[in-house]
Formats: sequence, C-alpha cells, structure tokens
Amino acid sequence: MIGQREGTTVVLGKDGTALHEQSGFGRATKNSLTLAPEEALYLVHRNKIEVKNEDFTSLLNIFSVEKGFMRRFLVYRDMRERGYVIQPGPHDFRVFRRGEKPGKGRSQYMIRVLSERDLVNFTAVVTDVGTTGHMRKQYVIAVVDDEDEITYYEVKTDALKPAGPVITCQVIEARVYGSTVLTLQRDAFPEGAWIGTPLDKTRLLLSPMEALYLQERNLLVFHPDAGAGEEFFRRASAEDPELPEKGATYSHMRDLGYIPRTAYKFGHHFRVYSGGKKHSELLVHAIASGIALPMSVISRSVRLAHSVRKKMLFACVDQKNIEFIEFARIKL
Repeated sequence: MIGQREGTTVVLGKDGTALHEQSGFGRATKNSLTLAPEEALYLVHRNKIEVKNEDFTSLLNIFSVEKGFMRRFLVYRDMRERGYVIQPGPHDFRVFRRGEKPGKGRSQYMIRVLSERDLVNFTAVVTDVGTTGHMRKQYVIAVVDDEDEITYYEVKTDALKPAGPVITCQVIEARVYGSTVLTLQRDAFPEGAWIGTPLDKTRLLLSPMEALYLQERNLLVFHPDAGAGEEFFRRASAEDPELPEKGATYSHMRDLGYIPRTAYKFGHHFRVYSGGKKHSELLVHAIASGIALPMSVISRSVRLAHSVRKKMLFACVDQKNIEFIEFARIKL
C-alpha cells in the first residue's frame, strides 16, 4: 500500500486502516490512517508500506529534524520487535500489554526516551510518576546510549512504610570539640539503635545528622553552652552543603523506624536497615528539590545497588515533604 507524506506524518487511504485494526498502527478514521513519524518509518523499514516520492533515507532525513527522533525511533522499533503495540503518547510513547491494542485492551507502560547524557530533573520525574500512577500505568525511562543500545528503567515513588520502633532514650548531654560531637553516655541508647560510633568504653562520637536528629527530638542537649551546638551546625553546614537534605532524609527515615548509616563506600549518602535485619536493603541518596542528575550517574547508581542486592532510592527533599524515587532496571 502507498501513502502520502503530509508534513511529518504519512497518510494512507482506506486500505491502510487494516494496519490499525490488526496491529494498532496510527490513528484511523473511516477512510484513512494517519501515521506518526516513528510508525511510518518503521513500516517503510519493514517493507509494509511505501510512501510516494520517498524512501527510508529521505524520510529519515526529514523526520530527524526533530530533536531526539532517532532515539525515539529505535525505542519504537525495539518495542515492536518485542511484540508490543506502541503508540505516541502523553510522554513519548504508551505501550499496550502483549496481545492487546487500542480498543481491545489498555496500555501498561508510559515511556520517556532519554540519552545517556540527558539530565533527569527529579521534581519533573515525581510529577510524571504521579500522573502515570493515577492512570494505573507503569512509568518507564528508555535510555539510548552512544552505541544505540537501549536500557529500560522502571521508575516509581516509594512510600516507605514504618519499619520498626522509633528511638527513645533518656536525654543525653554532648560536647562539641571542633568538628566533633561527643557524649560520655555511650549506653544511653537501646540495643540495636545504631546511633553514633564508639570511641572507647564510655565515649560515643555522633555525626552531624545524628546530633541534629536527637536535638530536634529533645533527646540531646549541648553542655555547657547550648550555643556551641548552634555554632557546630552552622560550621557543619558550611563544610557540607548537602547537610540540610541529608539531615531531613535521615530524620524522616529514623522516624519511620529505619536505621540509616553512611554509604560513603558505595558512593551514596545512606545504606539503610530495617526490621532488625543484619544487612541493609536500601541505598539512599538525598537531593534538593529541582536538582537534576545526568542519566549516566543514575545508571551507575542503579548498577551498583543491584550488584549488592539493594534498592536504589533518591530522596527528593523540598520544604514540605520527601519523595523517595526508586530506579530499577527492567526487561520488557
């Protein structure tokens, strides 16, 4: 069958509507079928249709004027070759369950296509995931690398459920020594609380996040001068610009009964334990709302987390709440 290019779409006559009825291609009317650029190029590539006065090369030249077209075409082709019906959608594509198509089923995935160098804005991701969730679909990012290989990531918000009791203890006193917070009440915390780092049999070192958390919960006072604590936090924040986001994330997880400990060796902020387990289950990296990270950084984080059998969460912190966003590689 032969179609006619109209701008960046291709229109087939009445005989083309069978492509829609059988395989979910294009937008059909009673007498015609309109194909999006990715659909038209794919059908030409598979020798399913012809386009008047055009071939694959000339169509690619025309359609590639739109930024990122080739990446979208590669993802479109990959999903079609895997047996899915895929259509342009509210993100880049919507993908139907295997064996289903428009009018005879519902879409399962919403796919956003990125390159390995694209920046991922976490505030925008939270919005996209929320929109997709309301539609009862899965949000997927398809990343096309510089060798045109495709990796798929399922992205979802993770509302952490309470994992254990919240810390309770007697009020402890701490002193500030330069950049260090130290308490003589090493045994003040219940067994398994994992607060602080023992210096010796009586002394306990507290990290800035631990000290801040305990002070905010009225479980720690600075002695002999409360101003020493304020000065310490100002100094710590100056030395660590990420402390506000890290501190908020640490406190939130502690209030849910999780045990966050440093994940410096993993290149992230926290490794997180729950339910008295001996091994951490999560890697968590805290970021300020509006921050964007390169997709390549996220990819390394996910790969590392999977290699040590943990989930990879990014904690997006704004003034009101914290959204935990999970990235996980999936096979479609």
